[in-house]
Amino acid sequence: MKIIVCGAGMVGKHIARYLSSEGNDVTVVDMDADIIRQITDQYDLKGVVGFASHPDVLETAGARDADMIIAATYSDEVNMVICQIAHSIFDITDKIARLRTDSYTNAIYADMYRRDHLPVDVVISPEKAVATAIARRLRKSSAFDNESFLRGGAQFIGLRIDDTCPIVNTPLKQLGELFSTFKGIVMGIRRDGELMVPSGNDQIFYGDEVYLMTTSDDEERAYEIFGKENHRVGHIVIIGGGEISYGVAKILEEESKVRIKIIERDRMRAEELSDQLSRSVILNGDGLDPILLKEANISQADTVLAITDDDKVNLLSAARAKAMGADHAISIVNDTTLDDLGTPLGIDTIINPRTITVSSILQHIRHGRIHAVYVVGENEAEVIEAQVLATSPLNGKKIRDIDWPEGSIIGAIRKAGEVVIAKSDTRLDDGDWVTIMALRGEVSNVEKLFQVTLDYF
Repeated sequence: MKIIVCGAGMVGKHIARYLSSEGNDVTVVDMDADIIRQITDQYDLKGVVGFASHPDVLETAGARDADMIIAATYSDEVNMVICQIAHSIFDITDKIARLRTDSYTNAIYADMYRRDHLPVDVVISPEKAVATAIARRLRKSSAFDNESFLRGGAQFIGLRIDDTCPIVNTPLKQLGELFSTFKGIVMGIRRDGELMVPSGNDQIFYGDEVYLMTTSDDEERAYEIFGKENHRVGHIVIIGGGEISYGVAKILEEESKVRIKIIERDRMRAEELSDQLSRSVILNGDGLDPILLKEANISQADTVLAITDDDKVNLLSAARAKAMGADHAISIVNDTTLDDLGTPLGIDTIINPRTITVSSILQHIRHGRIHAVYVVGENEAEVIEAQVLATSPLNGKKIRDIDWPEGSIIGAIRKAGEVVIAKSDTRLDDGDWVTIMALRGEVSNVEKLFQVTLDYF
């Protein structure tokens, strides 16, 4: 595909890098010549310097024959204008806009983005997506990763294996014998930094990171089998008061009775949060200040979230909070070269917001009947939710008879409204929804299995 990415900030740069690495023809537009030079030197893509909302700049970027445009500048209004120009002048089919302002992303105003009004095909809000992901992980404190699939009927969970796991050194094929009624499957194992799709003969060892898919009604049992226990979260301290922090606090205020304290350095922003949130306590000060952390009763916190705009501050404040007695620490880290500092610093979970953003965009780029895409780790693999159609090569075949791409595995299936875990004799039929995990190099081959032939139309 020929894709134009407007804006070379954190979001735009990461999206462009990912799409370029998949073989797409990517052009990045940004006003900063130095940033464009750095990006084009580092990655296999083209760059154009200029205002992305100017028609002549977009034409220089190749808008006349572009398949998709992603407007990811820092300005919501500029992003909307880019989509309007892409539609009115260049007739670009797919237009994605990053919008941050609540008023623009409110569902009651969704009609505004119709093609005969303001033609934005897909609205993404990275801040809201990350806030939702964090809130979801707070509910499952033992998991370092989790995502819902199949209308909430299946759960994809990431667990670190430690000495509480009773099934280490057990071949995976024996799990069915030990837990005959368990509805789950191990889809991936990361060992020594490398992610693999396991076979039935593979075993789980201490120190592994395991990804499994389970039906939602068997999720709690999955934690038990792997020696994990989800603890109640009643007291949360959030360090940093940006949009993501606000989003997390807003979700928690609406969903639970959890006590929330937010530490924000900027006094004006702290006052804004105090006005916007009804049940959260806002403290004005430095999240690295041990006196302020003590005032926030950090030693009694069930979870500390470090969500400032500085990765190093996030890591250090989360580590300090953990050292002062906080039970669980989660840190936002954009720079993946810092990820390996989490464990030695005692931080329980590192969240990369860029991966979450890419996941929200990929489902609009993948071919075939792809409904959802979730990126695993640092772009190591994808979990894809897709529908089997009549002309798909999967239709009518049992799983054992399908030539699956090496490095891929099928997880949960939704058949006639019921979610089941795939077995070798399970037959895939027209209308089934399936989840598949595929290592990065096999994603395109998995896509082909869900593409329809012309006679479908």
